[in-house]
Amino acid sequence: MSFRARLTLFFVLIVIVPMLSVAIVLFRLIADNETGKADAGLRVTSRVAVHLYDEARAAADDVVAAVGTDRELAAALRDRRERAAQERARALLATRAIERIELTGGDVDLAVGSADAIAPTERTLVGERGERFGRLEVSVTAARDYAREVRATTGDDVAVTAGGRLLASTLRELRLEQVPAAGRPVDVEVGDERYRAVTVDEPGFGGRTVAVTVFGDEAGEGAVTRSRWLAAGILAGFLVLALTFAVAVSRSLQAQIGSFLAAARRIASGDFSTEVTTSGRDEFAELGAEFNKMSHQLEARLEDLRQERARLQTSLRRIGQTFASNLDRDALLEIVVRTAVDGLDAGGGRASARPAPGRPLQEVVRAGEIDESLEILRRAEAEALAGGQAAEASDGDAHALAHALSGPEPGELIGLLSVVRTGAPFEDRDRELLSYLAGTASVSLQNVALHEAVQRQAVTDELTGLFNHRRFQEAIVAEVERARRFNQPVSLVMLDIDHFKRVNDTYGHQQGDRVLAEVARVLRESSREIDAPARYGGEELALVVPQTDLDGAYQLAERVRQQVEALEIPLIDGSGSIRVTASLGVASLPANAHDGGSLIAAADAALYAAKRAGRNQTVRADGKV
Repeated sequence: MSFRARLTLFFVLIVIVPMLSVAIVLFRLIADNETGKADAGLRVTSRVAVHLYDEARAAADDVVAAVGTDRELAAALRDRRERAAQERARALLATRAIERIELTGGDVDLAVGSADAIAPTERTLVGERGERFGRLEVSVTAARDYAREVRATTGDDVAVTAGGRLLASTLRELRLEQVPAAGRPVDVEVGDERYRAVTVDEPGFGGRTVAVTVFGDEAGEGAVTRSRWLAAGILAGFLVLALTFAVAVSRSLQAQIGSFLAAARRIASGDFSTEVTTSGRDEFAELGAEFNKMSHQLEARLEDLRQERARLQTSLRRIGQTFASNLDRDALLEIVVRTAVDGLDAGGGRASARPAPGRPLQEVVRAGEIDESLEILRRAEAEALAGGQAAEASDGDAHALAHALSGPEPGELIGLLSVVRTGAPFEDRDRELLSYLAGTASVSLQNVALHEAVQRQAVTDELTGLFNHRRFQEAIVAEVERARRFNQPVSLVMLDIDHFKRVNDTYGHQQGDRVLAEVARVLRESSREIDAPARYGGEELALVVPQTDLDGAYQLAERVRQQVEALEIPLIDGSGSIRVTASLGVASLPANAHDGGSLIAAADAALYAAKRAGRNQTVRADGKV
């Protein structure tokens, strides 16, 4: 094999093959990055759609109360006059801007209004003597109006399906079979357009599911194509440059073989000022030319390294943008620290954050070796905390750089990002990169905190601080399933404040809210961490008690009842205080029920037995007091 052939093979192995590998990996990273950003935006839109759906259900709360207390409807239901009840329900549709009314589970079933109505709220109708007329569901929202609202709010298209029907869609050409099932985002083709779509399930009438599907742009194909063309152009330019140099070097070596050996001996003796005299066009002459160009290529190589570092920093900035939507605090900080350590060529680093507002900073993640440099690292971090920005500290050959992570409020500090290295001090570009990473991490941590707050609000009743009805239903289903799987007991306590309407009528609803909040506080403070205290509806509270049999739940309910009876709740106007009592019903599974629904029914029946027996007492589902 000739020397030229060997150079060609060497060029292919060290330039062409690595460049092809880098191109494949880079193109895949670009596609994954754009898909991740598209999916993150789609999840935000789906959360907005869920929020609007919950608002639509909340808007029906007052209406369902008015329908449930309508005297004409109640009289018709009590007398089992189905036709009169149907006519009164239709009259209520017109007078109260109601889309649909359904009544199930009683002697009279109603279903009037638009079949495309969604987002119902419900109430159990109970007569003055405790008799049940069924479950009343009312909706004030039509699927088409909800779809328009989501489209106007988010700018993305939306479809609403239920019971095998397409109720509404902002995409004209959409067909039912094109709507994906609930789960992860998928690609969907509608007409000539491709979308990225995700479906979430929401509660509908009669326990049926309403599927809300949001359609967004398909993974930023335009951005992917532009980024790939840019990367391909840079790689092609680098390849052309490398190929040009290879050809020039090959020809020069062949021209310099004449004086190569003599010049090589002088260079071997330490005379680096000697230039190799080259002549001819063979391979050894080209090698002689390489000796002459060695010093020049060193400078050129340094410049190439500077350009590579600049490209690396640009890539790191792009990576920083990808984790700006990450909602995992620990994983986010780990990415930030490792990126900072790699980008600044540091020996190690760490990130600290507050576990909760008002709490001191705690180390969350570290990378590399920092144990031998902890003292200098702490000095830099203390200065960064004091100044609220970046700070440096040095001790001999060790250098530390720290940057504070800012919160949403001016002057608020939510964390620290710091790195340490030995050798060269930090330069301005190092400080700029760490400042950029710290700023991006700050925004991401704020997004995490906002996401956690929204999650808490989604399952918490605002007035009482207890779980809301939706979270209660999830908890009862989960605990019943766990009890069946591990053969463990689970109990349910239902609590109703006695004569609560009298409190509202006598002292006003604000005083009633205070009474409800105080009773909820007693229930919450009496609960264990594994229990699930919730506001079931109105003045009725509930407590899911896992791993507890009927006797244990009864003892807990009695303690709660006694503590409620002992409450002295100040009046809002400061003129004194009032006292209230509560009636409680206790049921347990498997002794008194077979599933979550029957467990609720058993506890509810025990509660009403307590109220009929004179109130201010606890009744077990087995009839014992």
